[in-house]
Amino acid sequence: MTPAEPGPRGLSGGQRGEETAPPMRAASLIPRPALFWAGVALTCAGVGQHVWMFIDSASMGFHMAMMGTPGTMWAAMVAIVVGVAVSGFAVVQPRGVEPAAEPAEAGTPLASRHRLIGVLSFALMVDQMKPATLAFIQPGMRAEFHLSASEISWLPTVALSGTVLGSLVGGRAADRIGRRATILIASLLFLGTTVCGAMPTFSGILVMCALMGMAAGGMLPVVYALMTESLPPGRRAAIMVLQAGLTTTGGYMAAAGLAAVLIPLTGWRVLWFAQLPLVLILIALNRWIPESAAFTAQRSQPGRVPASTLFKRPQTARTLVVSGYALAWGLVYWGFITFLPSQLEASEEKGMSAATLLFISSLLSIPTCVVAAWLYMRWSAKGTMVVYAVLTVAALLVLASVGMDGSRPVLLTAVILLFAGTAGVIALIGPYTAEIYPMAIRGTAGGWAAAVGKSGGAFGPPLIALVLSAPGGMRTAAVLVAIPMAIAGGAVALRGSDPQAAARLPEDAARLNAELDHLVRGEAVPAERSTTATPAPGKDGAP
Repeated sequence: MTPAEPGPRGLSGGQRGEETAPPMRAASLIPRPALFWAGVALTCAGVGQHVWMFIDSASMGFHMAMMGTPGTMWAAMVAIVVGVAVSGFAVVQPRGVEPAAEPAEAGTPLASRHRLIGVLSFALMVDQMKPATLAFIQPGMRAEFHLSASEISWLPTVALSGTVLGSLVGGRAADRIGRRATILIASLLFLGTTVCGAMPTFSGILVMCALMGMAAGGMLPVVYALMTESLPPGRRAAIMVLQAGLTTTGGYMAAAGLAAVLIPLTGWRVLWFAQLPLVLILIALNRWIPESAAFTAQRSQPGRVPASTLFKRPQTARTLVVSGYALAWGLVYWGFITFLPSQLEASEEKGMSAATLLFISSLLSIPTCVVAAWLYMRWSAKGTMVVYAVLTVAALLVLASVGMDGSRPVLLTAVILLFAGTAGVIALIGPYTAEIYPMAIRGTAGGWAAAVGKSGGAFGPPLIALVLSAPGGMRTAAVLVAIPMAIAGGAVALRGSDPQAAARLPEDAARLNAELDHLVRGEAVPAERSTTATPAPGKDGAP
């Protein structure tokens, strides 16, 4: 059964049902193109007014905190809100209308697949630039608004909270209105929130950062879902793991490069406006982001799989394993690593600056992701995730053993291994989640995993700060975050799903789709244990 063929109700397919899908009308790539571009133009007009106000503040050293909020700014913000809402409505396909875009299925020509990979990689890089920029704007923002350390800490907290909410909403939206429409709506939010660079109040910046975080969180899991359904099996997993790792590195390096060049010239605000051309390019490239053929076929079927399916059998164990793995990474990355640079610089060795650590972190992502992609494709998805969890735990235990004042070679080696381990974990979790869940709840599952991982940014730093004030300091903190990572790695080894096994066991995939179909219709689901999740190629909508 090809991805374009309909399957059971509300699902990706799997068993040819007796019911046939209702005929669908052909539609344009964007259902309401005139309305969409009118909304984009209105949004650009509002953003352009903010850009002009930023340029006009050059005589004040680009310190817009002195300007207040004139009526023209309020009018421009209204134009942005209306424009984004209009364009967002225009991209949602009406029920009973099939997208005219060529389905990105396994039979898609090689050039089209390469183009799709390129466009989605560009989208992920733009997505990653948003949170990366926060680290570079905080010093200038703090000076301009005269903020204390506790006040400026609200910026990353609010932004990360936005990504958590955005991941949940975006993942669910991908399963309801489509992968393509969700990516476009996130891009429109990116366009509208570039005006963060012109906000004259800190509260206004927090609002814009929350919305920007929602857009960033909403795009990430949807891209992985679309990639899973648009590329043929085989090298797909390796491509997705490489894409996850390299776009994270590329986004950080791009943000760092812009900061190094532009901040000395015009201050911190220009970093948001400098990303405006990239967002416009992404929106212009939307014609090369087709809707998933599997989602198009599933969308014609009556019934919807509820989000609560993630926490019902046979998905319960799978969701707990993914959640634990993502949460463990969030605690290590947002909690422990956040304090690592300052702790190293405060140690007696004083041999490693925060800038050096960040550079090492970015540089190591490249070989780490290449190795992770090779192992994921050639060996085992579960095994690769366990290896990187073990690597992370080992590095943390070494740091706990030697402390921040230990032997410099040992300390440096442990830090390098820690960055390598965490880079591999985050490169694996998104693609793995997209592969192990059925198509009908793939977006929802990816959004949940991303939200759980980012939630570590909400309580990880306060937790580690509390531990640092107790005896043992970073030694105790290292052990504290190593424990959940060790438990998560063990859970993956014992109860994790193996994406490769699904291709070898098509009968399990068919049974899983039947169980999910029962959930759609509110019938009892057999309490059966499932060891696979991703339906076999040719048996469901996914490749």
